[in-house]
Amino acid sequence: MKIEALKKDKLNHEYKVIMDDAEIQQKMDARLKEISQTVKMKGFRPGKAPLNMVRAQYGEALKGEILERAVNDGATQAINENELRPAMQPKIEVNSFEDGKGLEFTMSVELLPEIKLMDFKKVSLTRKTAEPDAKTIAEALERVAENQKTSKPVEEKRALKKGDIAIINFDGKVDGERRPGMKGEGHPLELGSASFIPGFEEQLIGKKTDDKVEVKVTFPEDYGSTELAGKEAVFDVEVKDIHKPVKPEIDDDFAKSLGFDDKKALEEAIKDQMQREYDQMSRMHLKRDLLDALDEAHKFDLPHGMVHAEEHNILHQVADQMKIKESEIADSEKKEYADIAARRVKLGLVLAEVGRENKIEINQQELQQAVIREAQRYPGQEQQVFEMYQKNPQALESLKAPLFEDKVVDFILEIATLDDNQVSVDELMKDPDEDASEAKPASKKKPAAKKDAKSKESGTKSKAKAKSSK
Repeated sequence: MKIEALKKDKLNHEYKVIMDDAEIQQKMDARLKEISQTVKMKGFRPGKAPLNMVRAQYGEALKGEILERAVNDGATQAINENELRPAMQPKIEVNSFEDGKGLEFTMSVELLPEIKLMDFKKVSLTRKTAEPDAKTIAEALERVAENQKTSKPVEEKRALKKGDIAIINFDGKVDGERRPGMKGEGHPLELGSASFIPGFEEQLIGKKTDDKVEVKVTFPEDYGSTELAGKEAVFDVEVKDIHKPVKPEIDDDFAKSLGFDDKKALEEAIKDQMQREYDQMSRMHLKRDLLDALDEAHKFDLPHGMVHAEEHNILHQVADQMKIKESEIADSEKKEYADIAARRVKLGLVLAEVGRENKIEINQQELQQAVIREAQRYPGQEQQVFEMYQKNPQALESLKAPLFEDKVVDFILEIATLDDNQVSVDELMKDPDEDASEAKPASKKKPAAKKDAKSKESGTKSKAKAKSSK
């Protein structure tokens, strides 16, 4: 095999690979010997047929397979001999492949850049922290009690008003026809809750027990049922009773009804839960600041193919969520998404290099725990989730990627200098994207793209990790 470098332009390399006919025939003979062990040929037992007879019958059909094997072997050898670290799958162009003349092909490959990592001891970050105060805990208790409301009948004779619970029978029609799912009896409807079709609840205000009313509404255009979306409907409604919501008193008995020993234990549970939420938000801010620092400190050429693939992925997701074609996305927004794609790839490569240099890996136990946590999100369907990850390596890899990122981030934060700064809850819970945008001069603000496109700063990290390990 002869390997000749044709071009070495920064990250873009090109090689010509030549295999003579003898090498191709050697691969063909090896494959024919494999086949001869199992094929049945008249007059011969399996494995005993002469190789030339097997060649005559199967040789032509195997040419495509031999070409693929030869190209893979040649590309692998070219990569290994030149100690290349491909960013993506190399592009192959077969120049010639003929009997008696061997194989010649060209391999174009884009490489991962050489990254000189910064000294993480020079990273200085401020970690925002907050603690729930008595007022915040009391407000949370009120919300818990609000969600545990019961109701009781209104004793005085009066009309329905906002906040009341109307006990109703209803039967709806669209285009004069009764439709499934548009009928109910003894249904409790809290007026002002916006739990029914827009305009429905308002037409019951002022009605009394035993009143019958014809309620006219229009289903929203984005209604779940396409048969009803945008349609006008008429409901025959009868008010059977009027109730009013009753919020429970927040005391020891209320706490016990929720499974706690007393009110103090309930308050402690709420405080712990709120603190966990604050800590998660604190980490989110800290991680964003760290990524900004990494982005600022590292300068290197990005593999165009990786950036293009990430940009395409973002545009596809945005178009899918907005239910439009990618071509309908404004050019100005495409530029913003292109910048986000470049930042994602850059940070993904930096984090991958940190992991590679420091031998940071996700072990099997960590991966299993992540699968268990994911399964716990779907009560009653845990077994199906386990089976899905067992049968789908790609899904398992997507679960592995954020674990790797967090592990690398934790590694860097252990080295960096961190100062804690206690802030208000409002400041802590502020969206990190808005916070970063406001903190920078207008000329340096990050692209104001959709949050869904921003939310995964290093979305290519798993690919970079896999490639950098070669």
